[in-house]
Amino acid sequence: MSKQALREQAKAIRCRLTPDEVASLSERIEHHLRRVINGESPVLVYVSKTSEVDTRGLIDRLLANGTAVVVPIIERESRTLRLSYLRDPAVLVESTFSVPEPIGSEIPARAEEIAVVVVPMIAFDRRGHRLGYGAGYYDRFLSCHPHFKKIGIAFSCLEVPEIPGDENDVAMDLIVTEEGIIEPR
Repeated sequence: MSKQALREQAKAIRCRLTPDEVASLSERIEHHLRRVINGESPVLVYVSKTSEVDTRGLIDRLLANGTAVVVPIIERESRTLRLSYLRDPAVLVESTFSVPEPIGSEIPARAEEIAVVVVPMIAFDRRGHRLGYGAGYYDRFLSCHPHFKKIGIAFSCLEVPEIPGDENDVAMDLIVTEEGIIEPR
């Protein structure tokens, strides 16, 4: 199956999840994820949009525990990610691709300061390959910063037998679903 066909299939599955299911599954994912992050700071975390694993609770708890949180800002023209510390989630506004970003309230962050990155996944396989939205923002960013511990998060219903890969794809070091932690083989 092509990446685009897998992407459409996974989006359809994800869209069938009710808001209550997304909330419940996201809480379980967060529980496992906090064990994996365990004291790392700062942590780069994407800010979720509708139907993705909800990261807002994770961000709130990390901030409450004194963990520095960095969020990505999409640079559409250059097809890159810019980084900003997030101290107050109230400053987030819907921006590029409907992603909440701290536009107008940015606190520049440097990738070299970050050890752990939480990456969104539309689908994944047990080898650590992920399927994103198709624009390559995360793959380009992660390729430039190989020191990150890369943790992909997704609902377990989005696991597929194999994601077709190419030389530009960056595999995850760990995958976290509501069922637990997967160490890619």
